[in-house]
Order: sequence, then structure tokens, then C-alpha cells
Amino acid sequence: MDLLVLVSITFIAAAVNGALGYGFSSITVPVALLFYTNRILNPALVLIELVINSYVLFINRASIPHIWKRVAPILIGLAIGVAIGSYILSLVHPAWVKFVTYFFLLPLILLQAAGIRKPIKAERAIAIPFGVGIGTLYSVTTISGPPLALLFNNQGYAKQDFRAALGVIRAAESSMTAIAYGIIGFYSAGSIEIIPYIVPSVLLGIPLGSYLIRWMDPETFRRICMAFDALVVAFGLSRVLVELNLASALTTYSILSIVILLNAYLLYRFFRERPPP
Repeated sequence: MDLLVLVSITFIAAAVNGALGYGFSSITVPVALLFYTNRILNPALVLIELVINSYVLFINRASIPHIWKRVAPILIGLAIGVAIGSYILSLVHPAWVKFVTYFFLLPLILLQAAGIRKPIKAERAIAIPFGVGIGTLYSVTTISGPPLALLFNNQGYAKQDFRAALGVIRAAESSMTAIAYGIIGFYSAGSIEIIPYIVPSVLLGIPLGSYLIRWMDPETFRRICMAFDALVVAFGLSRVLVELNLASALTTYSILSIVILLNAYLLYRFFRERPPP
């Protein structure tokens, strides 16, 4: 059952990644964490993402000169954050890592679903601290797409520049994290065993997503994906709160209900305000 879910969710996540340029981990991880611990899941996903992100970077290489000066400071912080996050991951109990993953991911996804954009004027000033945060988050959870997309959309990157910036940052973070995991001895037989089940989903899903997005409005597709992701993350957060005895069942169901209602409102507002095709 767990392998069937893993194959299915990685196929869906790969299709989203092929369409939007990000989303593989942010969709895979919340579901897969219901069946696997981070110590099994993370090393496998990092190796898979190293290939995916390198491919995204390669096909958008023409736009790298346009964005290089803007993303270079983020890379400095990224290296620091990956070292911090990898060390944290080697010490913290898996259930608490799940909690941190869901807790930080949920508001980021809801902000994207709400379409909130407010350009930051001091972009250079926040670049290194942002990189530290992203590196720490990625090495602990293998997720960085939502905050990166939030920043780059917020700062008005053009479509190709957006994809190139994502490719640079994500290729760097996955390669740094892959090395850090090797240094701390994080790879295991359990991680390597699930990779063959993920690879076919990625090989089929990414081209499918790239094809489908040509026939869909990208913003509509993105909002629907974010709504689905928010529901999955809210469900995972509810589960782990009970697991850690941090909340009663009634409280967790209330959190899930609030997210469902908020999701429904955000989708309703988006389609109501969307101009007709």
C-alpha cells in the first residue's frame, strides 16, 4: 500500500513540477511522510531532485545571465543553511521533523493560494538570511518550492527568469544537501530501495506536465495545485499533532476544517475575480 501511494503521489508531483517548474517535494513529502520517516524519505528525494533540478537548470540556461546577480547572495546563505539543517536532522526525533515540515509549509502554501504579492525593496539585504532559511528548510524537509516561488513571484520575475532562478537555487541546494547527507552518513538501504519506484513516475510525469500546461491557464493550474497541497499538509499536521500529544482529536479536526473552509473561500474568490477567457 505504501509503495502504491508513493508511486502515485510522485507521478502527480512530477507532472506538477513539469508544468510549473517546482512542486515535486512540496506535494510528495506531505503525503509520503504518512508512511515513511524523513530519514528514509529525504535521501531518496534529494538524489531524485538533484537530477530534476539539473534538468530544469539546463533547459533554462539561457536566462541564467539575467538573474545571476540577484540569486548569487542567496547561494551564500544556502550553504550555511544546508549545514545547519543537516545537523539538525541528524539529532531531532522523526515525529518532530514531521511537525516542523507541516507547520512551516502550511502558511507558505496558503499565501501562494491567496495570491498575495508585495515586492520587497531591500532585496539584497534579505538575500543571505533568506538563503540560510531556505537551506535549513530544504535540508530538513527537502521542500523549498513554496517560499522560493513566493519570493520570485513577489519580485516580478519574468517567466523564463523565474524558472532559471528556481533552477539555480534548487540545483545548488539539492547538490549541497546530497553532499551533506553523505558526510553525516544519512544514506541507508531503505532510502536506496525506494528510488526505483520513484524514477518511472518522474520520467513519465514531468513530460506529461510540460505538455498539459500548454492547454491550461498556468495561474489556474497553480492555484488548484496549492489548494490540494494545503489540504494534504493540514491532514498531515493533524495526524502528527495527535502523534506528539500536542492537541486533542477535536482540536486537530478543527484545524483541518478551518483549512478546508479557507481553501474553498480562496478558490471561490480566485474564480470569481478571474476574467473570462
